[in-house]
Amino acid sequence: MAEVQTSIQDIDANGKAAKVVTFVGQLDETNVDLEAKKIYEAIDGMAEPNLILDLAGLTYMNSKSIGYVTDWYSRTAAKNGRIVIAQPRPNILDILKVVGITQIIPIHETIDAAKLALSTAAAA
Repeated sequence: MAEVQTSIQDIDANGKAAKVVTFVGQLDETNVDLEAKKIYEAIDGMAEPNLILDLAGLTYMNSKSIGYVTDWYSRTAAKNGRIVIAQPRPNILDILKVVGITQIIPIHETIDAAKLALSTAAAA
């Protein structure tokens, strides 16, 4: 059984309310449903959800977790919010590229760059 720790932190993304969702460990069949529920609750709790998925500590994600990422994207977009991904490890970035996530969700090298992207996109 793989382990993952998920934390959600409220932040100010240069004047825009947002949440940073940090994953540490592995998202797989044994834990992804429980972790996904936390993200859905965060999205549902915001009038205009803006999320940064911090993947610096994520070492593995399965196909089901990728499906959740696309669904989180759809849910935030439906509420005029945005999702960006920050700091993915090279193996995770490769997976995201192969399945096309990078075509719909912007990827940033740092949390600060992700915050800036949320604030400038919201102002545009």
